[in-house]
Amino acid sequence: MGSDMKVTFDPVTTILREIDRSQETSGETPCPVRDVLDRTGDKWSVQVLLRLAPKPERFNALLRSVSGISQRMLTVTLKGLERDGLVERTVFDTRPPSVEYTLTPLGASLIEHLAALASWAIKNEPQISKNRAAYDNEAPAP
Repeated sequence: MGSDMKVTFDPVTTILREIDRSQETSGETPCPVRDVLDRTGDKWSVQVLLRLAPKPERFNALLRSVSGISQRMLTVTLKGLERDGLVERTVFDTRPPSVEYTLTPLGASLIEHLAALASWAIKNEPQISKNRAAYDNEAPAP
């Protein structure tokens, strides 16, 4: 091999190497990417995080603004986001007590990436829907 040979890595290769290294050193610990995507890729977390991006919100305001979410699912989602350190819950000593949710610095650091993904999804959803319909029409019956 010549000394002028240059080795370069694209971002995906670099990420895959980090994933492999993480799994080698942590044994049974799940892949860090999969672990984070399990939280942010669920049905409601992205919508809740994006709703909290502009400003803190009270529980009932979030419940009204996230279309289709039940009170129970909002509670479960917020608890998971709080557990991961993406959202902070503040209880105010009022009658009745009121609760406000806000993004933590870690949660705020995720918004730029979620917004890019959401933007991509909105832009490409019509093409994806067409692709699904075409696939479903051509797919052989099981």
